[in-house]
Amino acid sequence: MFHLLIHRSLLIVVALLAAVAARAQMPIHMSVRTPVAPDSVDVARLSEKHFWRAAGTVFGSNMSLWAFDRYVQHGDFAYINLHTIKENFRHGFKWDNDKLGTNMFLHPYNGSLFYNAGRANGYSYWGSGLFAIGGSAMWELFMENEYPSTNDIIATPIGGMAIGEVCFRASDIILDDRATGWGRFGRELGAFIVSPMRGLTRIFNGDAWRHRATSGRRFGTPDVGIEFSAGARVLTFGNRGANDTRTGGAIEMNLEYGDRFDLKESRPYDYFTIRAGLNIINSQPVLARLNIKGRLMGTELHETRNTHLSLGLYQHYDYYDSDTTNSIVAKCPYKLGVPASLGGGLLYRHVMNRFCTVDAYLHANAVFLGSILSDHYMLDERNYNLASGYSVKGGAHFVFGRDRLSVSLSHELYHLFTWKGYKWGTNFSDVDYRMLNVQGDKSRALFGVTELQINLLITKRLYFSIGVDHYFRNTVYRDYPDVRSWTIAERMMLTWKF
Repeated sequence: MFHLLIHRSLLIVVALLAAVAARAQMPIHMSVRTPVAPDSVDVARLSEKHFWRAAGTVFGSNMSLWAFDRYVQHGDFAYINLHTIKENFRHGFKWDNDKLGTNMFLHPYNGSLFYNAGRANGYSYWGSGLFAIGGSAMWELFMENEYPSTNDIIATPIGGMAIGEVCFRASDIILDDRATGWGRFGRELGAFIVSPMRGLTRIFNGDAWRHRATSGRRFGTPDVGIEFSAGARVLTFGNRGANDTRTGGAIEMNLEYGDRFDLKESRPYDYFTIRAGLNIINSQPVLARLNIKGRLMGTELHETRNTHLSLGLYQHYDYYDSDTTNSIVAKCPYKLGVPASLGGGLLYRHVMNRFCTVDAYLHANAVFLGSILSDHYMLDERNYNLASGYSVKGGAHFVFGRDRLSVSLSHELYHLFTWKGYKWGTNFSDVDYRMLNVQGDKSRALFGVTELQINLLITKRLYFSIGVDHYFRNTVYRDYPDVRSWTIAERMMLTWKF
């Protein structure tokens, strides 16, 4: 079977560790292009603030989405009037019952549009966050006939700031005002797809076709490393003594932006990492995971020729999703969304010798809003508990022989508490989901992800990658028996490093 082949391949690749030759110091990632500082002319021009254009873009975005929901989708929630607006203000905020993907990904993504309306009009990371808050509040209070959502007013702006800054900086890499013709069109289109609000702003102000002597990039050309992987993935679910296995394809992307140890003029998200995974597996969601870690500020603790240690404040966004495969395996262990998380992080690098370099990290975070799969709460579109708590993340990345072989091991642990539960004996079939204001089952849950990945160089920049991920969930309920479940995800892929 495919998963047995992966296990055997892992043993073979690990055995090669001692056989790899070494030459010179090893890179942790390969840069796409040589870093270039931004032009002062571009920085000054792009730092000019345009409040009304930014605010108008946020307003127009909300109105356009509402019009689509109302006149195309004919969504019940989009039939609004003065009475529904008055009721929203009178009743106030409550926990809602939308799907995990809606609450923990689509709402933060929508928040990223509000955020980038500010970012594209000269505002900083913090200033643009105010536009995300304003856009979210406008939608919750005015644009729906359902009561405003507590979780949305947290997830939309905070998660939106993380996704939005990543998209804004990615669009900055694509753009080049010196380009002309079809090359210029392709760059403008690419930037529009990555950051729609920046693309619209460039159309509004004419930058989309204006030719300049400078690149027009707010951040110049940063130090960026990108990995794309594609291959096969096997998911084995376990719950209450029952197992089920699903096989299919997968696509992954890893990106590291900036120099993790360059803290001379550190601004929010001068350094960040993003990892995204897509499933091509029957009965599984397309978006399997999305992880963002963005440094807001930092300081160097120790620096020598071969050793670096830094301490920083990091914003985290984490999303894992899978679906139940059949009635025998009643629940799957990883349905988790953490759009609002903040904490301290240590980054460490040591060049051991000409043979080996190690990168390591450790993060401890407060989780202001999270969500995790429930075994009992199933109301409207929600089958998960909303929660808060903390998380701890740690890992190490070993590079051997000028990146001919690399081994990564990491672990994430989330401890989440659902403190506002429903009364014992509540019959969900008799409950109006629009009125029930709870986070879910009164409970506490542990969710963990342990990952091992090995990359072996095939030819220049092309690697054979093999890995195993172990997900587990342990939920302790106030009113029900405890539940433990697990999943093992095995993958065999080809990885291209830019």
